[in-house]
Amino acid sequence: MRLSLTSVITACLFTLLAARAHAQTVTVTPTASHTGAAPGGQLILAVTFDIAPGYHIQPNQPHTDWQIPTTVELIDLPEGIYAGDIQWPPLHPALYDAGNGPEPFDFFIGKATVFIKLSVSADTPHGQYPFTIKTLHQACDDVTCELPETIHHPFTLLVTADAASITTANTELFEQYTGVSPDDQPLRFNLFGWSWQITPSLGALLAIAALGGFLLNFTPCVLPMIPIKVLGFSKTAEHKRGAVFLGGVMSLGVVAFWLGIGVAISMVTGFDAVNELFQYTEFNIIVGLLIVLMGLGVFGLFTARLPQWVYRINPTQDTIHGSFGFGIMTAVLSTPCTAPFMGTAAAWAAKQTPAVTLAVFAAIGLGMALPYFLLTVFPKLLERLPRTGPASELIKRVMGLLMIAAGCYFLGTGISSELSTPPDPASKLYWLPVFGFIAAAGVYLATNTFKITRRPVPRVVFGVLGTVTFVVAVTLTNAFIKPSPVNWIYYTPERLAQARDEGKTIVLDFTADWCLNCHALEHAILNHSSVYTQLNADHVAPFKVDITRYEPAQQLLSEVGSATIPLFIIEDPAGNSVFRADNYTRRQVIDALQSATPGS
Repeated sequence: MRLSLTSVITACLFTLLAARAHAQTVTVTPTASHTGAAPGGQLILAVTFDIAPGYHIQPNQPHTDWQIPTTVELIDLPEGIYAGDIQWPPLHPALYDAGNGPEPFDFFIGKATVFIKLSVSADTPHGQYPFTIKTLHQACDDVTCELPETIHHPFTLLVTADAASITTANTELFEQYTGVSPDDQPLRFNLFGWSWQITPSLGALLAIAALGGFLLNFTPCVLPMIPIKVLGFSKTAEHKRGAVFLGGVMSLGVVAFWLGIGVAISMVTGFDAVNELFQYTEFNIIVGLLIVLMGLGVFGLFTARLPQWVYRINPTQDTIHGSFGFGIMTAVLSTPCTAPFMGTAAAWAAKQTPAVTLAVFAAIGLGMALPYFLLTVFPKLLERLPRTGPASELIKRVMGLLMIAAGCYFLGTGISSELSTPPDPASKLYWLPVFGFIAAAGVYLATNTFKITRRPVPRVVFGVLGTVTFVVAVTLTNAFIKPSPVNWIYYTPERLAQARDEGKTIVLDFTADWCLNCHALEHAILNHSSVYTQLNADHVAPFKVDITRYEPAQQLLSEVGSATIPLFIIEDPAGNSVFRADNYTRRQVIDALQSATPGS
């Protein structure tokens, strides 16, 4: 039998392809860090791409249009099992001829392991939970690429409370897990339209964390505390040594709180961010009660025989424990008001080694404590402040009313959250006492200024300031209590999946009852007519993702790679993220919505 040249060539090609397939250019192996997990626990899933010498696979975020990204997906996850942060392996340069001769590109080579955190809900029953790990990769050598390969890997997770039956596995492999992708992935910052990114480095992140901590002092959560403590410093300004000592003690209280948060994030399983404290309604209620008591103490209302611990939180006492406690309370108050820059730095730090995490959170504390310490080291800055007399008492009592308003805010969010059933929103009636005490502060400032002075300038300045405070409080009461003009869809996984299946532009507004910055952004930006008309369009599905006591919402926040709120994300109908920011302007939101659905 005679063979044609074409037949010979075809046979050779099939032989070469068979030999290449037999060589298994890429072998994909899933591995778990533990043989199981307890309800409420976690484990790490590793997916290793073992790539043959001389070959590479494409990165997960390609730099060119012709590259097919490497992906790892967990599909058919059972209820109660959640996929969290993903850590991609480092990229390495390799030569590839894309038509212009050999050029260096970044690829995965050798053994490239992807790590995924799996979390188990606390109410998940014991048992075996199967799901599928779906991987996609394309292997290439320096001149050619194989066809993309999709593989489905069955996996079963054991959930059990029997700690003796859970053992660690592949310890050496999981030593590579740090919780984040390599440092060459840039960190992106956004400040109301001013965007930039940096390559993460410890020095840069420490500086950003310190700046974020410093800016926390100017948030509405902390501002009512500052004048009270500054007036306390002014009383001891003539005794520099004592003032410096007490200022240092208060600064230590601030730093101690943030270090405690760093320790909890580093050491406590499942604790990933400071906002998790506020997921416990008991914490909000206790903090609210303490702040209300501190505000009442400013008015000297501790005349009855109360427990000794009540007197210790009276902010008028210049004692060691009082200053230290005041520092802790000031730091606690700042946590619902994440400052610009700080959220990104804290989220990055939460996924690093314990030493790095502690260093970044210590920098946040030092940045926040710096103004108080400087005021005690340089007492001349306080010389113009009244140390005693009616003016001093007036300022303290106005700030005391504002502190009571802050206490009502924490109390209200805690009680309202406890009485609500997620994902349905909590009652907004707690804003009535909050703005009521703010309005009372404005009235008290305006009327008492006229009582304590006849000088026209203070009467005009503080009279106008008090009147404006009253008017703003009354106006905001109506704005915060009435229904939102946005037709929000309160997030559940099923509702989000349905909106995506319908091909809608997806808006995700991550929020919580206790997040003051979230409320401020919603009312100033999203509730404006130019924005909510866009959000209410038929092709847009605006989701309110409230993480207050609602685990699926908390899990979604983790899935999008964040640990802090506020967070605002817009996805186009294809599922691509077109906008992501923790602060934003009206114009940014409108432009992003229009770019997500061109021609809409």
